[in-house]
Amino acid sequence: MRNLVTDPAVPTYSTTERDRRWGQARELMDREGLDALLVFGEHEDAGPASGAYDRWFTNGRPGMTVVFPRTGDPVALLPSGQYVLDHLESSRRGESVWIPPENLRASRDSGAIVRTLDELELTDATIGVVGLGPHMPWHPEGIIGFRLWNSVLAQAPEVKFTSVDMALALLVSRLSPEEIDVVRHAASVGDAMVRAMVETAAPGVAESEVFAAGMAEGYRRGTVPPAMHFWSGPDPVAVGWPAWGYRPQAPRVLRDGEVVYAEVFSQFGGREAQNQVTIAVGDVHDDFHRAGDVARAAYDAGLEALRPGRTWGEVVEAVHAPLDAADGSMFLIALHSLNPGLVVGRGRGDIGKLVGAQAYPAVNAHPAIMTDLVLQPGMSFVLEPQYAFGRHLVHVGGTVIVGEDEPIELNPYTAQILRASGTARPSREYSG
Repeated sequence: MRNLVTDPAVPTYSTTERDRRWGQARELMDREGLDALLVFGEHEDAGPASGAYDRWFTNGRPGMTVVFPRTGDPVALLPSGQYVLDHLESSRRGESVWIPPENLRASRDSGAIVRTLDELELTDATIGVVGLGPHMPWHPEGIIGFRLWNSVLAQAPEVKFTSVDMALALLVSRLSPEEIDVVRHAASVGDAMVRAMVETAAPGVAESEVFAAGMAEGYRRGTVPPAMHFWSGPDPVAVGWPAWGYRPQAPRVLRDGEVVYAEVFSQFGGREAQNQVTIAVGDVHDDFHRAGDVARAAYDAGLEALRPGRTWGEVVEAVHAPLDAADGSMFLIALHSLNPGLVVGRGRGDIGKLVGAQAYPAVNAHPAIMTDLVLQPGMSFVLEPQYAFGRHLVHVGGTVIVGEDEPIELNPYTAQILRASGTARPSREYSG
């Protein structure tokens, strides 16, 4: 059995990658007139689209706070003793840890932050903060808690803090060749997770078994993927965790003629890939195939438009052209960026057309964000068009990277409706 730590098939980051990142951070500080960066990272359990810029600096466990002076090496503030133990064990095994023990601090509360600024002679400095600005899509107004930040401001009144979330996000978004290899690996794991789901789904099989097959494949391949979004039924329109993930109830059992929807998040080495999945269980309504054709046309249009030098707005409009030309509905966005989550496409507000939606708060149409962003090689995106005729909804798509010329398509497998190939089971009591 191969040791995955040294398996040549599994990409790793070199010290060259570390030096590239730290050099870019220093160049950012020079451009912005900053003396240091203060980078807040979300906890490792934050799920997909987490604000974990800390690990870009540390190549370590997410959830640290990093202070990076313009001259000198970064200092990482840890949330608990667990992180000390993990760092110690990783170092003992010879793994690639970028922050040495002497640059670790055992707490990341406001007092520890201010003490670190004092230690680094930054108590009257200009410091760029990552965590005050938008972290899309879940934290449009930042990730830093009010009490902590208010305490930092009170204890460091001479420091000038300024948000640099957007500036760092743009810097991080251009993946290096090493990072592209990592995303490619994540995408291959995502495909394998979906194939395991396809091979399990069948009439009479509980949806929790299909969910488990996909997650287990991700774990088997050496990743710790966050829980996927997953729903099933004859005509479901919901997106998110399966209801039995947050409400005490039994998973439903699949029937012939139903569909499974999933959004699969494959995270590896601090980088993410996504698959948008529709699995047909037996013969499904013709409207699913009609909707799938529209969604696939939108995916192909986005793939053609995703070239260096084009603007984000041009790509959004290209994807939406087939969607707007058809006479059905779309309920969510059709594309967004990855690594990091920086820009999203526009929404049409079609949720209000669903029967019964009139009793709910209105979900209004919204424009795309940062339409003037110019695409550059190395930027990664998810093309995830979804389309519906009535309640017959289809999701397709996956991860794409802007190449030097043509896009790098990483998940063509899920850019289509898939057909379940599991073994049907005898009739069971169906729920849902």
